[in-house]
Amino acid sequence: MAGAVPAKSGLRADARRNSEQIRAAAIGAFQGRGLTVPLEEVAEAAGVSKATIFNRFGGRIGLIEAVVEEVVATELFAVIDRARAIDDIDERIVHYVTALRDLQYRQPAVNDVLLQTYPHSRQLMEICRAGSEANEELVTAARDSGALRPEFTAGDLHALVVDTALALKHGERPARADYDRRTTYILEGIRGRPSAADRR
Repeated sequence: MAGAVPAKSGLRADARRNSEQIRAAAIGAFQGRGLTVPLEEVAEAAGVSKATIFNRFGGRIGLIEAVVEEVVATELFAVIDRARAIDDIDERIVHYVTALRDLQYRQPAVNDVLLQTYPHSRQLMEICRAGSEANEELVTAARDSGALRPEFTAGDLHALVVDTALALKHGERPARADYDRRTTYILEGIRGRPSAADRR
């Protein structure tokens, strides 16, 4: 009986270590290649079996939800919060569109969230809801001030974001310089007047 407690403690330590190894492997894989990376590859990187991932996290959705804060939410919410802190509406539009497109280019997992690839995940759907709310808030404020074309809607902004996500996930990845140039074209097309920086 005396040896039972150390054995259980050792098992718990192994379980915690496995979980942290899986989380670290998942963060690396999802950040680099998106949320659809085969779990076999995550398991291999973590040095565990695929069955261990299911035992520890219940499968892909559970694993995604265990790391989504580090992989997607922190950076995406930082973009939204920074935009809300910018008083000048023209600068706010430029920051939001530019930063969001930059994040989509750098973090493939963001596009999986925006495309609602895993609609059964409440956490991912909540991130989508927060993003839609930010889009609506920005477009309403910008249209009221004349900073966006009057016919441009939050639905149009959503469509631009989703189109970018689809192109990056399923199309040929553009060179960064070309991608950034197209961001400029988008901004020029949706804005109702030049920004103060443009007028200088």
